[in-house]
Amino acid sequence: MADRPGGRSAPHSRRRSTPDPVSPLPEGEFFLPPPLPRSFYDRETVAVARDLLGKQLVRIHEGVVRRGRIVEVEGYLGPEDKACHSARGMTPRTKVMFGPPGHAYVYMIYGMYFCMNVVTEAEGRACAVLIRALEPLSGLSDKTRGPGLLCRAMGIDRSLNGHDLTCEPFYVADDPSFPVGEIVARPRIGVGYAEEWTDRPLRFYLSVNSFISKR
Repeated sequence: MADRPGGRSAPHSRRRSTPDPVSPLPEGEFFLPPPLPRSFYDRETVAVARDLLGKQLVRIHEGVVRRGRIVEVEGYLGPEDKACHSARGMTPRTKVMFGPPGHAYVYMIYGMYFCMNVVTEAEGRACAVLIRALEPLSGLSDKTRGPGLLCRAMGIDRSLNGHDLTCEPFYVADDPSFPVGEIVARPRIGVGYAEEWTDRPLRFYLSVNSFISKR
């Protein structure tokens, strides 16, 4: 959820995210897993962050289904967390974070990249988990290592800010057949301004996955 040091994004234009060229799902592939329920998100943020690993991020848009496995995330623990956007209070930008869990929080950084988070914990807690990297499953290019690249590949932009992730066409789904394996915990990336929160091990990723943004 990091911006530039000092907590502000670079000035930006109103560019929209343009998905990389993709193909529809192969003929005959019809089954899509259902969305996770709101109760999944209405829990302690670190638990949600770790449990998101191995889940599928799904977007159905203009006849194309894009699916990627979540392999890297970062937790942001509300107003007391100096790296979290809600530490600056409720603003038009952060209002979604203060709302019910299970909604998408999407914002732009550096005038060119969108970042996508899921809101966690009870309404008013203003916590979230940043999705940092995806392993492509279908309908995606392989440029999904990093929050900005995965948003471009998935076609995620501000139009999805506030979207309820418990329903189509944009949601997170379980994948019980996937073996998650070892989870690594490290400090978050790009939060050097966050004082005592800088080195908290709130970045989680799958240890053996090749689509991690940074080891």
